[in-house]
Amino acid sequence: MTQSPVTEAATFPLPRSCPFSSPDAYAELRENEPVSRSQLSVNGKTAWLITRHELVKKILADDRVSANLKLPGYPLQVPVPDEILQAVPLTFLSMDAPEHTVQRRMLAPEFSVRRMRALRPRIQEIVDRRIDAVMSAGSPADLVAHVAMPVPSLVICEMLGVPYADHARFEGWSAQTMSRDISDEERGLAHHNLDIYVDRLVTDKETEPGDDLISRLVERNREEPAVEHSDIASMSRLLLIAGHETTANMISLAVLTLLDRPDLRQALVADPDLVPKAVEELLRYWSISDSGTARVAKEDIEIGGAMIAAGEGILPLNNAANHDSAVFENPETIDFAREARSHLAFGYGIHQCIGQNLARLELDVTIRTILDRLPDLALAGSVDDLSFKHDAMVYGVDALPVTW
Repeated sequence: MTQSPVTEAATFPLPRSCPFSSPDAYAELRENEPVSRSQLSVNGKTAWLITRHELVKKILADDRVSANLKLPGYPLQVPVPDEILQAVPLTFLSMDAPEHTVQRRMLAPEFSVRRMRALRPRIQEIVDRRIDAVMSAGSPADLVAHVAMPVPSLVICEMLGVPYADHARFEGWSAQTMSRDISDEERGLAHHNLDIYVDRLVTDKETEPGDDLISRLVERNREEPAVEHSDIASMSRLLLIAGHETTANMISLAVLTLLDRPDLRQALVADPDLVPKAVEELLRYWSISDSGTARVAKEDIEIGGAMIAAGEGILPLNNAANHDSAVFENPETIDFAREARSHLAFGYGIHQCIGQNLARLELDVTIRTILDRLPDLALAGSVDDLSFKHDAMVYGVDALPVTW
């Protein structure tokens, strides 16, 4: 068993030499040191990086690790003072069983394949209206502002029963909670404002329920009490943030890929039945929430030739895992014919993303609609002019100026 020294070269997040590629060091780590020590740039603390597909799956399925971000040693990736951290309610994403199991069971029916299928016509309407807005804005236009951000935001607002007029506020707060570039005071205020907003929203649903996800959670809990008011607020807050941030960035990168690679776009135009496979491959290739499955060891764990001690942080890196050549042939190549459903872009184990069916649906509808309605879409400028979110917890582009 080995324990590698912490070196400056292993500071996380590791740099990319190209915005379209994984960090350069991932391939070497997978080959030579699949479980390695790293120093977190945000606070100088250490954590273990896991880079092989099989080992990422193994650690995420291990009940000796915890998702509780309040535990000492958990590898936080934004600088949150402990007094703020301890005061912020846990979402079910950061809970362990049995609490996590109870809340996930309550939410699961809202994201079933059948419910997503029923949502498709409404999502199509939303995407069509956003394409109308792009065309009305005139060329050039920012696809992030006009399509990628509003589509998932509108969808999750309708699902939760949130007034879309409030979207700018909660999107701003959610972006601040995941930013590494703002002060502790600003981040703490964002958490506070978001908590107050969602708490009031749930209170409103308790007194005047509607036909929406939060109201159904409230009613379900009244019929069979399982959680508190604060838990429903916590679940709602997570869905409000996760329901637009990750999908918005994934839509942006998916469209950018098709604009940068006309051959890939033409393959989908020629055979629209390839779109579902393309969605899976793009999810695998970009793996935008690389370290979103952070954990902390509750016991000593031997894995991949290393010994992780109780209380040490762990970063199972799904971007590294999804470029593992032992699982995906020629992983640095985007191949829409690939069977990529074994990717880990949505995590693995009991905390696997509950909204993955919704994300797939939004990507599928958006890609098809853009290909159909904007066949001459092109970048307004070059890729070199784009600003990528290298310092954010969710990778993406800040803006995507396009012409047609």
